[in-house]
Amino acid sequence: MRKPRAAVGSRSRCRKQASSQEGREKRALSSSQAKLSAPDACARTIPEFSEAPAGLARQQEEVRLQAPVSPYHLFGDTAEVTVFRKSLLSWYDREKRDLPWRRRVEGEVDLDRRAYAVWVSEVMLQQTQVATVIDYYNRWMQEVNQLWAGLGYYSRGRRLQEGARKVVEELGGHMPRTAETLQWLLPGVGRYTARAIASIAFGQATGVVDGNVVRVLCRVRAIGADPSSTLVSQQLWSLAQQLVEPARPGDFNQAAMELGATVCTPQRPLCSQCPVQSLCRARQRVEREQLSASRSPPGSRDVEECAPNTGQCQLCAPPTEPWDQTLGVANFPRKVSRRPPREECSATCVLEQPRALGGARILLVQRPNSGLLAGLWEFPSVTAEPSGQHQRKALLRELQSWVGPVPATRLRHLGQVVHTFSHIKLTYQVYGLALEEQTPVAIVPPGARWLTREEFHTAAVSTAMKKVFRVYEGQQPGTCKGSKRSQVSTLSGWKKPSAGQQVLDSFFRPHIPC
Repeated sequence: MRKPRAAVGSRSRCRKQASSQEGREKRALSSSQAKLSAPDACARTIPEFSEAPAGLARQQEEVRLQAPVSPYHLFGDTAEVTVFRKSLLSWYDREKRDLPWRRRVEGEVDLDRRAYAVWVSEVMLQQTQVATVIDYYNRWMQEVNQLWAGLGYYSRGRRLQEGARKVVEELGGHMPRTAETLQWLLPGVGRYTARAIASIAFGQATGVVDGNVVRVLCRVRAIGADPSSTLVSQQLWSLAQQLVEPARPGDFNQAAMELGATVCTPQRPLCSQCPVQSLCRARQRVEREQLSASRSPPGSRDVEECAPNTGQCQLCAPPTEPWDQTLGVANFPRKVSRRPPREECSATCVLEQPRALGGARILLVQRPNSGLLAGLWEFPSVTAEPSGQHQRKALLRELQSWVGPVPATRLRHLGQVVHTFSHIKLTYQVYGLALEEQTPVAIVPPGARWLTREEFHTAAVSTAMKKVFRVYEGQQPGTCKGSKRSQVSTLSGWKKPSAGQQVLDSFFRPHIPC
């Protein structure tokens, strides 16, 4: 709910709030630095930032290239930078998509709420398409609940919760105001997320680099070297910082990402619709290649080009990566070879008490707090060999460890489900076992729960487990296979937040905005 604007006489109060906010950040920062000086500080992954946040900013902004870089890949002309900013922002103002997080940020006067809205959207959008995120985002911002399940990359949700808890418990309900303090103080907030929040919510003039921005910058400056390398990554961050518009940093960063998502796409980019095509080195390279193929004498240089065959420029594509005429500007950025996901196999069982007093129940157990799908709930499972040897015995032992003796003869193999995570292709051998006796729900140890089918659909379970349950449902008499759409739709009817979770309205402590 939007808060009323402060009265004219509230300037002194605003100054006090700003001073109080700065004091909270300094105290939290001092506490973090004190932890680093403790004997176990070597376990931290960022010990080099001993002078943070100032040292963190300096290390990230200073680009110490160890090899020569041609000016061809840079923005050396101030006029070029001005044209790039103006052209991109004019296009964005006309063409930007109407997205729920943008509407919320534009209409929110409370800086903490605005920052939280940006934070949630940026975390959800990591490795996930905009179309997938929109519905989850709308429902998340209405009620902070277990709707994360289904988005994938579940550790993001845990880190968001950890960071939110720190804001409430240690920072007085107020978000850090700069990219440096956001990254330093909030767990799970890295360089990109911190700069996105700082620029969009707080107007800090700091550039961002995500996958879309990488593609745009690599094409605009014809950077053909591996974008995942340290040297190229540093150069891309430097370019992003150089280009960001100080007067509209949030809009500029969103515009750069929007351009990569809608126009400068991985395949079949819409170059004719690009607002910065006149500055695009990749486009110039395409035109040069076309001229060279049609009528230019061999060796002529029709447009400025970095000499790629000298072996000196570390931002050019290596000689082993020849130009592909069929790709055009999509020759940039260089495609990074990825390892195929490793294959694993698991046996899992849907254990149900269909005639339990009070209604049918199914058993879920909680995964360990680290590793794949950490902390989520699943059907009892065991790692299995693809051959299937000893699967039944291992699965029966797992079931008995949770609920005691079970009728082994009723364990049925129902089929299999294949689900690919970011780096693992996991095949689930799906089993089912029904405890037919009309008995009370068995008492289970900590880490296990008996749930109704309705409760299952709102529990924090992975998409893979929902696939497993659909196989089980399809094998039961009198039931039909539920579609993914129908199962997801049951989430929207879930209204009551689970214990320990907080709705957005109670997340931040209220204060009068400046």
